[in-house]
Amino acid sequence: MKFKLFAVAAVSAFALAACSPAETVTTEPAVVEEVVAEPVVEEVVVAPTTIVDVAAGNPDFSTLVAAITAAGLGETLAGEGPFTVFAPTNAAFAALPAGTLDSLLLPENKDQLTAILTYHVVPGTVMAADLPATATDVATVNGAMVSVVAAPEGATVNGAKITAADVAASNGVIHVIDTVLLPK
Repeated sequence: MKFKLFAVAAVSAFALAACSPAETVTTEPAVVEEVVAEPVVEEVVVAPTTIVDVAAGNPDFSTLVAAITAAGLGETLAGEGPFTVFAPTNAAFAALPAGTLDSLLLPENKDQLTAILTYHVVPGTVMAADLPATATDVATVNGAMVSVVAAPEGATVNGAKITAADVAASNGVIHVIDTVLLPK
């Protein structure tokens, strides 16, 4: 009987052990290091705003830009400089005698167009404040002289009125004029 009692006790112990909660293993949660990416900073490179860029960005100079392109002067006027450009507006080109502009833009007249355009360019940067109070002759890039003056009634170059002065560019300055200058 002792054996029976022992067997019942053993079976009961096993049954209780089977019903008891399983051993719980506690583990610490894994430490995950959060990787923070460095922000990507894109360096914006601003292209210089050359005389050609300024002219191309202003619809009042579309004829001048077309003439510069036809003469092959775009690269030169976008170069290091510095240059002072007396820039005629579209209205100034429109005031030329009928057919003159169309003729100048023809490939066979490139030399004449180049001479006219370079007559509008003075080497160096000449700001409006630097213009003389009395008429003074200044050499242009084409070798001919223009007469500039900062008179009380307004600055002029060869009699053409400067309607807007000191338009800055990275390689010089533009003075807007109301007439196309024609070399003699």
